[in-house]
Amino acid sequence: MAETAIEWTDATWNPVAGCSVLSPGCTNCYAMRMAARLDAMGVAKYRGLTRKSGGRAKWTGKIRLDREALVAPVKWRRPRRIFVNSMSDLFHDAVPEDFVADVWAVMASTQWHTYQILTKRPVRMAKITAGLKMLPNVWLGTSVENAEHLDRIDALRKVNAAIRFISFEPLLGSVGAANLTGIHWAIVGGESGPRARPMLEEWVDEIEAACRPAGTAFFFKQWGGVRKKSTGRTYRDQIFDEMPNLPV
Repeated sequence: MAETAIEWTDATWNPVAGCSVLSPGCTNCYAMRMAARLDAMGVAKYRGLTRKSGGRAKWTGKIRLDREALVAPVKWRRPRRIFVNSMSDLFHDAVPEDFVADVWAVMASTQWHTYQILTKRPVRMAKITAGLKMLPNVWLGTSVENAEHLDRIDALRKVNAAIRFISFEPLLGSVGAANLTGIHWAIVGGESGPRARPMLEEWVDEIEAACRPAGTAFFFKQWGGVRKKSTGRTYRDQIFDEMPNLPV
């Protein structure tokens, strides 16, 4: 587990490493670059999880389970918001259901933490979590980068979770048709790093407008770009760090 600079969480926890390119939002995935860097540094957990293609790192599709990492949240006594699997996807097809159940057991036993899990595979998330206890300290979300993947929101609505959230990052196109009914939180961000694709302000406007009637908290993470620090986090001359209302 590690502290992180990700604006909407406090720490990351990676009991799984490795992933597969699934949709356009994966093209410039920061986790692929980081995994390649860690592999080059000799970190065994990330060995062989990426390959070079077109001059950049790409996931190979291999998944590595890290059972030793399961105990990490137990040792971290100060309450934190924890992003689960920033370097993978807990609901990747190659992650066994019994391993997901093991992760669930750890989260259930560490109620002082809040866990945030993002997937690009919400159909599998819904299927697996239907057989698991709904935990009040676990937030479940999906990533949506453009209108072609709005169906992920419909799949997420079927998930029984204390908090359901959407990460519209990297936002690569208009998602003005998004129905945010039953969604508690929306994170919006532009792509950052090498080869970053632009995000238009009107796309952000559409999401912010959709949040208000749905009662969805709006969190603006960044404009992104090759130098994201220079573009900042200011939207409409303010910082939007809204968080979802926790269930009573």
